[in-house]
Formats: sequence, structure tokens, C-alpha cells
Amino acid sequence: MVIKSRENLIGAWAFFIGIIIAIIVGLVSDFTGRTVDPFILGVLVLLGLVVGYFVAEENVQSFLLASVSVVLVCFAGLQSIVLRAAIGGFDISQVLTAILGSLLLLFMPATIVVAVKTVFSLANR
Repeated sequence: MVIKSRENLIGAWAFFIGIIIAIIVGLVSDFTGRTVDPFILGVLVLLGLVVGYFVAEENVQSFLLASVSVVLVCFAGLQSIVLRAAIGGFDISQVLTAILGSLLLLFMPATIVVAVKTVFSLANR
């Protein structure tokens, strides 16, 4: 993701931080075996809202196509986790489930915000 101006800087950082948190949530939940703190999940949703708010008008179509693709792939991955393979005693399916779920919490609010902004923009024309 190329940042061309300062207007996308906040959204880009929120997106980057959200991805890092989603990966960390996936790794930590496997090692501890506990559920993730709801506060961290709320932070992911809030970061998703920030990302969606700061998507520039000229990037809306690309963002919606990419984010809907990510949401569909994450949802499909959660519904049919077939990776029950363990590599050296490390359960991949639990890590992937936590990462995909966290990515859904980041991308769903962003996608909804951008879609609603686009509908209002079309209604005002």
C-alpha cells in the first residue's frame, strides 16, 4: 500500500497496527490456550473503523474489492479449517483460526464504513 499523501497516513498506520495485532493474537492464543481479551478485540474493531473512515475517495473501488475478498476468504477459512496438521507439535489450525477471526474483526468494520460512505456519495449525486 503506497502512501501518496498525508491524508492516508492515519488509515495506513491503523491498518498496519491492526494486521500486527491480528497476527499477535493468533500466535498468543495458541501458546496460552486462553481466549483473547475482549478489549484487544474491541481495539481491532476500532482500528477497522478508523481504516474505513480514512480511505480516500479515489481508492474506494480497489479497497472494497480487496476487503470483500479478504472477508470472504477469512470467513471461508473459519468455516472449513482443514489444516489439522501439526508441525512439531504446533497446531496450525488453532493459530489460523485466531488470525482469520482477528482479521475479520479488522476488515468487516472497515468494509462496512467504506460501503456506507460510497452509498451516501452515490445518493448525493
